[in-house]
Amino acid sequence: MSELQGRRIEDDAPSTTSALDSRSKPKSKEMASTSEDTRHWAKPYRTVIASSSSSILATLAVYPFDSVKTRMQAVAFKGPTDCFKRTFRSEGIKGFYRGSLAPVFSITLVRTICFSVYQTAKYKYSAAIGRATGGDEPLVVVNRLGSYPSLATLACFGAAGATAGAAASAIACPFELTKNSAQISTLMVENSKPVANDGVLKSYEHKGTFMIAKNIIKHRGIMGLYSGYQLHLLRDTYATGIYFITYESVKQLTATFQGSSSPTSPGPVAVAGGLCGLVSWAATYPIDTAKSQYQRDCLSVGKGVKVKMPKIEWLNKEMYRGLGVSMARSCIANAILFSSFEYVKKKINALEDPVSAGSKD
Repeated sequence: MSELQGRRIEDDAPSTTSALDSRSKPKSKEMASTSEDTRHWAKPYRTVIASSSSSILATLAVYPFDSVKTRMQAVAFKGPTDCFKRTFRSEGIKGFYRGSLAPVFSITLVRTICFSVYQTAKYKYSAAIGRATGGDEPLVVVNRLGSYPSLATLACFGAAGATAGAAASAIACPFELTKNSAQISTLMVENSKPVANDGVLKSYEHKGTFMIAKNIIKHRGIMGLYSGYQLHLLRDTYATGIYFITYESVKQLTATFQGSSSPTSPGPVAVAGGLCGLVSWAATYPIDTAKSQYQRDCLSVGKGVKVKMPKIEWLNKEMYRGLGVSMARSCIANAILFSSFEYVKKKINALEDPVSAGSKD
């Protein structure tokens, strides 16, 4: 990740124009070395620090909603209230946080990778679009006071988001599978009919994420951790593109309507953060449901047994079970995530740089 080597990030600066212009000017090795030596150690790693700390906070804040969403996709409940009641009655408050250890680690890792890839990719796509059109780069336009989203900015953010989502999905899939398995394993045993391979299903009951991962490998081999990966890749590529298009565009529009000189001020960030989760989930939820159902079915069979891939039915209301809970969770989580993310980055940028030895009297 070149960003970790000190790449400037558009969101950190009052305007991307200055950042892009400064990058286009040649610098001697001595000047570059001096610049790096006098920066605070945290500044080159601001995206990693901000995304990881914000992710932990957002994940823990809304995990019970995520647990209810997954349960409603896998088992037929009367509604969110029924799911809350039955989960609490059979598993207690711990049931809502079952499998939370893996998400705290995995979501933090995945988001850190996703944000870092996205930040790097959007510069690459912005430069490519600028060269292709012969006009201003999208990252220059989007930070211009009074600007509005254009085809170029939407293409830039969508392509960068899709790239980031696809890159992160390979790491996210095993962790999400074990998390979902921990959330629904007890319900699956309670709702299943006695079958010959009942022991496979029961081996996941009341287990933590690491034991579930171990049992998945035992029953389905190492590639069992990637059950449903095709659907996971499709969902994350599509959803992350929409996610960042919505976030960047709403942030830009809100700043324009407020007359703000910075799209990273608290108001635009909170509004954009809340909306990007709502829009991306609404646009991709049937894919996520099909993935959850396929992974659920894989849990009940051993290695070598083929599991039928569910159809993605966009007009089937059953594919939208738990959407309301998921959208509420996502709205809250992303408002917290991006508000914290931008706040931490600004605090890091405001850190005082150490004085270099050569500048002392």
